[in-house]
Amino acid sequence: MSGLGPKAILALEDGTIFEGQAFGASASVAGEVCFNTSMTGYQEILTDPSYKGQIITMTYPLIGNYGVNEQDVESYQTHASGFVVRELSPVVSNYRADSSLGDYMERNGIPGIQGIDTRALTKKLRVRGAMNGYLTTESDATAESALAKAKEWPGLVGVDYVKEVTHESAFAWDENDELSPAFRLPKGQGELDGRSQRDPMPAADIPIVAYDFGVKYNILRKLRQTGFAVTVVPADTPPAEALKHNPAGIFLSNGPGDPAAVTYAAEAVAALLKKGLPIFGICLGHQILSLAMGGKTSKLKFGHRGANQPVKDLDSGRVEITSQNHGFTVETDSLPSDVAVNRINLNDQTVEGLRHKTKPVFCVQYHPEASPGPHDSSGMFGEFRQLIEKHG
Repeated sequence: MSGLGPKAILALEDGTIFEGQAFGASASVAGEVCFNTSMTGYQEILTDPSYKGQIITMTYPLIGNYGVNEQDVESYQTHASGFVVRELSPVVSNYRADSSLGDYMERNGIPGIQGIDTRALTKKLRVRGAMNGYLTTESDATAESALAKAKEWPGLVGVDYVKEVTHESAFAWDENDELSPAFRLPKGQGELDGRSQRDPMPAADIPIVAYDFGVKYNILRKLRQTGFAVTVVPADTPPAEALKHNPAGIFLSNGPGDPAAVTYAAEAVAALLKKGLPIFGICLGHQILSLAMGGKTSKLKFGHRGANQPVKDLDSGRVEITSQNHGFTVETDSLPSDVAVNRINLNDQTVEGLRHKTKPVFCVQYHPEASPGPHDSSGMFGEFRQLIEKHG
């Protein structure tokens, strides 16, 4: 496989050095070293804007076996800084594959390291917490220089990464319904000939504005599949400009980094709350909405990243298996009395969902557009539609 090299180095700020085999691009990057427990979805992870500034360790031992295709991307480009795996599959076996993972990373400038003890690395990150690191696949790099670079990197706290990933101008999402239809394989076909069927789309009869803090394309697909006509606006769009699109509701997207650093977003959402429009937030959007309502956020020790996070709905008692990707959380005690916590993470009891007691506003920390349960949380887009119809 092209892109494989003889040596790569991963250095952590605490002095730990991992040496393995390089794949992907010949490059050097600094970032926050974190881990993801998903067994699949590596292409979606690499293209998720929420991973801006991060070097991702996959805990599942074999990565790359089904290759990469040009359809399953979550944004306009890759965003992850680097990639760490136990073993890169030497074989690609899937009828939808366009290339190997190594080739894809090489084309997109992402360095990777394989052949290291990812269990030991993950355990260290769980005990010590997510750490700054430096990954290099360049032939002249040394462990000493990599360690120095890891210690120099300033980290994620207080840094606004949203401005680096948001779209620069507003646009209408998928006006011709070419990107959003769900597809399925007909029974008895599929793997033999690669043909698929696309589900019919409902009318786009409810206009909404989606604030792009680093939005995943599958969120936009799900919104369109629920009958929304979506106008995506940049993260720093003033409320008055957003309201010119005459939205029936406001959506707040996921995104990278420290929510407290995105002060302009919280200020804009606070102003929109006064307008009485229904608002729905996911991940960073959940955190920004919380800040706008008077809450505070803080950094988690090692974050929640994976497709197996259990979340309890406190109203119904139902447990959802969710997909998550975040390193910050909303502080429960900071929330005002008119905001209710209605979902919690069963692993550490952190906030996973909020609703306003008097306004048509709700948000979740996890990703209902993903399919870990596989569809435990997908109904939230319909809930947003019902909320708009009720308050329209």
